[in-house]
Amino acid sequence: MDEALYRQMRELEDRHWWFTARRRIVESVLARLLLGPGAPILDVGCGTGGNLAMLSRFGAVMGAEYDATAALLARERGVAPVARAALPDRLPFAASQFQLVTLFDVLEHIDDDQGSLTTLAGLLRPGGFLVLTVPAFPFLWSAHDTEHHHKRRYRAAQLRERITAAGLNVQWLSYYNSVLFPPVAMVRLLGKVVPHKSVGSEVALPPAPLNTLLENVFAAERHWLGRVPVPFGVSLMAVARKP
Repeated sequence: MDEALYRQMRELEDRHWWFTARRRIVESVLARLLLGPGAPILDVGCGTGGNLAMLSRFGAVMGAEYDATAALLARERGVAPVARAALPDRLPFAASQFQLVTLFDVLEHIDDDQGSLTTLAGLLRPGGFLVLTVPAFPFLWSAHDTEHHHKRRYRAAQLRERITAAGLNVQWLSYYNSVLFPPVAMVRLLGKVVPHKSVGSEVALPPAPLNTLLENVFAAERHWLGRVPVPFGVSLMAVARKP
């Protein structure tokens, strides 16, 4: 992403409803994994580090980030060490080093998504987990994807195929951000015919009451995600395990 977007993300990700709600959802998912105390965790593509504090509640977390500006902003949080790294093959870590690898809205930025998943599978201990999220449905492609340098949006079957080909067992895979799917889809589709606003306009912080409402609506999905099949959503989440 552009440096301006990283700096905007650092300003917003602790407060904006989308980031805060996703953290609540991910935290609920990770709590079900029962990792055990001190589990080694790697957050790949950690960006400006907004998820590091949450992940640290589940073990000893490290970050990996390609962009120098984002890595610096993540280190400045003082939560975890952050290494410079790049998928698919420039990660300075040992094979079978981690019990959990997370990849939150990163895979869509990588040309070689299959090779990247295979590399990450190699970093996992036997029985270790990969938890990842990606944007869903190619028809939702918009200026937002272009501005964030996305290569693709995924369908569920496509993502499952990639994970399985990397040698991991998919424990569950589901669309999410489903409650807000209709208005988001409408905005994205209208954006194809209506001139788009300035860069980053979709992630501007809304007024506090609306921000709280949207966070609670989105975060409510943590109660059923991974337990009840969800056929649509703005994004996909998967939990996979190394044999």
